Amino acid sequence: MPDKAWKRSEREIAKRVDGERNPVGTGKADVTSELFAIEVKERKSLPMWLVHALQQSKSASRGKLNLVVLHELGKRHDNDYVLMQMSVFQSLMEKINET
Repeated sequence: MPDKAWKRSEREIAKRVDGERNPVGTGKADVTSELFAIEVKERKSLPMWLVHALQQSKSASRGKLNLVVLHELGKRHDNDYVLMQMSVFQSLMEKINET
């Protein structure tokens, strides 16, 4: 029986972060590594406003690592979400590991 697409995505993310995919029902995140507990969400498509925000961030980055901060009006900024492309995340991790 072929793998489900979401399982393949979880395995790919685990490989990229030098982690492991955890089976459903273990009470663990989809993927864990030494530093991270990752939930992997796969959808047929992402909201266009989100895609556009990432594109805007990338086009304005001028060689810097680009990211998007998602803030809910009236909420504390401590609860904001930080979003970046996997390639940006991997570049960030490479820079951290260089130090």
